[in-house]
Amino acid sequence: MTMKRQVTIALLDEIQDGFNKQDVDAILSHFTDDSIWLMARGPTAPEGKRCVGKAEIGEVLASRYRDIPDKRWEEIRHWIVADQTKAISEWVVRGTPKGGKPVEYTGCDLWEFRDGYVTKKDTYWKYIG
Repeated sequence: MTMKRQVTIALLDEIQDGFNKQDVDAILSHFTDDSIWLMARGPTAPEGKRCVGKAEIGEVLASRYRDIPDKRWEEIRHWIVADQTKAISEWVVRGTPKGGKPVEYTGCDLWEFRDGYVTKKDTYWKYIG
């Protein structure tokens, strides 16, 4: 059983730090077992790609870090809804896929929380091209 915790800017920064360190275990420690991640790109309209549960989310993250080993989120700003059940993070993600050209996207995550743990992460970004 997990203890309830507060959703704060510091917590969102800690989660983001896990993403920038490419520490899948640290990232997943902030997610509930039944969490959902709706990725910005994927095969299914209108969601993109839906990942359900820590195992699937962890596999996708590990694969992404293998493909883009220097992936990082910068210029981050967060907002938290007063009841701490939702938050928004805005960022610029940068990196260079193996054998590819550098990428840079402005995007955001819409977060949902239960007892201070992520139940849903819905990712959006601007695609130029």
